[in-house]
Amino acid sequence: MELFSALGFFWNREALPDGVPTHSVERVTFRFQRMLPEFVWDASVLEGNPFTFPEVKTLLEGVTVGGRRVADQEQVLNLAESSRRVLALVKAGKFSLDKTTFTDLHGLVARNESLEWGHFRGEGKETNYTPDVGLGEHGRYTPPATIAGAPELNRVFANGLEALEADVKQPFEKAAAFFLFGALQQFFFDGNKRTARFMMNGILMSAGIDAISIPAAKAHEFNDKMVRFYLKRDATEMMAFLVDCHPDAELMRGANPNQRFA
Repeated sequence: MELFSALGFFWNREALPDGVPTHSVERVTFRFQRMLPEFVWDASVLEGNPFTFPEVKTLLEGVTVGGRRVADQEQVLNLAESSRRVLALVKAGKFSLDKTTFTDLHGLVARNESLEWGHFRGEGKETNYTPDVGLGEHGRYTPPATIAGAPELNRVFANGLEALEADVKQPFEKAAAFFLFGALQQFFFDGNKRTARFMMNGILMSAGIDAISIPAAKAHEFNDKMVRFYLKRDATEMMAFLVDCHPDAELMRGANPNQRFA
C-alpha cells in the first residue's frame, strides 16, 4: 500500500536530513536515563500538568509533593514508569514496533486517566464513544469511529506499520512518522501523543539515535504545529520541528546544508 495513503498524511521526504548521528545503544540509553526527570517534566508540561521540574525530581526520588492533586501526581509517575519501560526494552534489545509494545506502553501511560487503557478503542467494554481532538478556533478533529472489536483501527494500524517497514528505512523518519501516525489515528481514548512519542523514542534509541523530548518552553509551538497537522495532514512542518528538538539538530542540518524545511 502506498505510504501516505496508509498513514493518512504526507510530508516532503526530501526536506529531512540526509544524515543522522548514531551512537551505541549503551550511549543513547545512558543519556536517556540520565535525563529522565527532564523527559518526564517536558512530557507533563505538554499535558498541562502543574508540577514544576524540582517537584518532578522530588517525586521521582520517592518523596511525595504536598499541595498537588493526586491525578497530576499519578500522571507524572505514569510518565516515569513508561520511560523506564521503554529504556528497559531498548537495553534488552526487546523493543519492537508492533501493536503489543504500543498497547503495553499505553497501559502504563494512561493508567487511571483514560476511559480505558492497554487496548485499542473498541476492544474493551466501551464500543460507542469516539473521542475527538480540540483545535481551538478551528473546531475539532474526529478520528476513525470506535467500533466493537476495533476492526477498522486494527486494519489502519496493520497497513500503516506495513507501509512504514517497507518504505521508510531511515530510523529518524520512521520514528517521527510513527509518532504522527499514532497522534492522527487516535488508537486510544486518551494518551495517544504521549504513547506514540514513547514508541518514537524506542525506535530512535534502538537504532543508536538519541531520544527526543519536546522542551517545555516549546509547548505552545508544538500545539500550534499539531493543530496545522490535523487540519492539513501535511507533516513536513512537524518533522522539521522534531529535528529542531533533537540534541543533534545542528549536526543533522549540517549533513545537508542545502535542505529547506517548509
